[in-house]
Amino acid sequence: MGNWVVNHWFPAVVIAAWLGLNVFLFVYYFLLFDRDKKFYYTRVLLGSALAWARASAKCLNFNSMLILLPVCRNLLSFLRGTCSCCRRTMRKQLDHNLTFHKLVAYTIALFTAVHIIAHLCNFEWYNDSQQAADGSLSSILSNLHQDEESNKWLNPIHSNSTTPAYVTFTTIPGLTGVIITVALILMVTSSMEFIRRSYFEVFWYTHHLFIIYFAGLVIHGIAGLVRGQTAESLNKHNPEHCAQDPTHWGRKNKHSHCEEPEFGSIPAESWQWVLAPIVLYVFERVLRFWRSQQRVVVTKVVVHPSKVLELQMHKKGFSMEVGQYIFINCPSVSCLEWHPFTLTSAPEEDFFSVHIRAAGDWTENLIDTFQQQKPKTPRIEVDGPFGTASEDVFQYEVAMLVGAGIGVTPFASVLKSIWYKFQHADQCLKTKKIYFYWLCRDTGAFAWFNDLLASLEREMEESGKAGFLNCRLFLTGWDNSIAGQAAFNFDKDTDVVTGLKQKTSFGRPMWSNEFSAVATAHPRSVVGVFLCGPQALAKSLQKCCHQYSSLDPRKVKFYFNKENF
Repeated sequence: MGNWVVNHWFPAVVIAAWLGLNVFLFVYYFLLFDRDKKFYYTRVLLGSALAWARASAKCLNFNSMLILLPVCRNLLSFLRGTCSCCRRTMRKQLDHNLTFHKLVAYTIALFTAVHIIAHLCNFEWYNDSQQAADGSLSSILSNLHQDEESNKWLNPIHSNSTTPAYVTFTTIPGLTGVIITVALILMVTSSMEFIRRSYFEVFWYTHHLFIIYFAGLVIHGIAGLVRGQTAESLNKHNPEHCAQDPTHWGRKNKHSHCEEPEFGSIPAESWQWVLAPIVLYVFERVLRFWRSQQRVVVTKVVVHPSKVLELQMHKKGFSMEVGQYIFINCPSVSCLEWHPFTLTSAPEEDFFSVHIRAAGDWTENLIDTFQQQKPKTPRIEVDGPFGTASEDVFQYEVAMLVGAGIGVTPFASVLKSIWYKFQHADQCLKTKKIYFYWLCRDTGAFAWFNDLLASLEREMEESGKAGFLNCRLFLTGWDNSIAGQAAFNFDKDTDVVTGLKQKTSFGRPMWSNEFSAVATAHPRSVVGVFLCGPQALAKSLQKCCHQYSSLDPRKVKFYFNKENF
């Protein structure tokens, strides 16, 4: 139950609070614009579409205020460091930053659709009221103050020849609304998983349309096309009373005197909502730009099997923790594109490194560039490091590290750091046992960190702690010759595939068996489960964490952590 609280209940409370604020804002402003006397005559022209448009606009402002915060990576790293002494429940929420970013984005898209539909109705009803010549209240309101320069009119359509389409493309609210909508559609569609994975460059470039989105949002309401009755006019003209006899407005009679109502624009408020996040994000980008301009020296380049490029680098003042990641830019490949890569080096080393697998145009071009420009290496720019869930690995008594393919990279940093801690007899190491699972499709992939794993095996044996690290390697793609060779040499001391003492397993792990064994071996421990791999695997591990965590708070608990960047 404790694990379920951390992985489900607490995030659910955060989401519920956010949804609750959205519901509150929508209901509050819907009732305000649907009942406030100030908008009595506006409702005569527009009906309930006024409330739908304004309530959705408030929710759009609220979510636009939030959308940038989850991608302020320096802010998140600062908060993660600040919360290092807090309960892990609090720190874990920072790992959901991209999930929250996506939820807010989809909510913006939803309220944008509501806002657009409501305003399309508004434009039609504005036009209908202007075209009407039947002496109705809406017709009278539409013609009030149209010929004056006092800017006291209610209906923004001032001529019978003006169409809603003309207003849409010739007014500031209309034109910025179209631009904002197009930018939002491009950003949302290019963020789909398939496009983001297969055509990262499309996602990268279109996502920078957020600049146009926020610029349009800030100036969208400054023209004030949607209006309400002014406070001064309300003192002289009570719409609930005066609307009964609009033909006598401005005329004195023995029963009452109602002057012609006067209207003013609703002040633009979007800038008030988004100013602080924009300033924070600009500061974030300036800091990242300044940091990325610091000189990076590539000290070593290694091309591993399965087309994996290892870069070892040095940068003055660079400091890291296990499991962190950096953004890399190579101007020779693209001046604008920055891609995230997990650090594979340990904090104890005098360099930092990454392993880059060919998985798209940019990575393939980067690998080709380094291979073609020997001995001279291309210039590299680095931004970071930034924190991830793997930073907390040494906060657990028992850790299960699960890497799929190149997803092993954050755990390479962890394993290297363990090696150094054993070398220096670190007495502060809280972790007592590590289970390491590495799933690979081909045998060549195991060559990436064979030396490291072999060194760890030797170090554990020499220090008398051979049971500290349980290393499990799984080959998920193989042919009959490899399986036959492994079976034939099974009795040898070292594995035929990796050369390690730990034998390679063929196929995928039976996670229920693995979790059951860990729970039995550590009946009263807190177990951190860390994954860098696909979402399908994440669902399986998360399910097992819930299933094998004891309801008794004194017994074994599994806490799921996944890399997100």
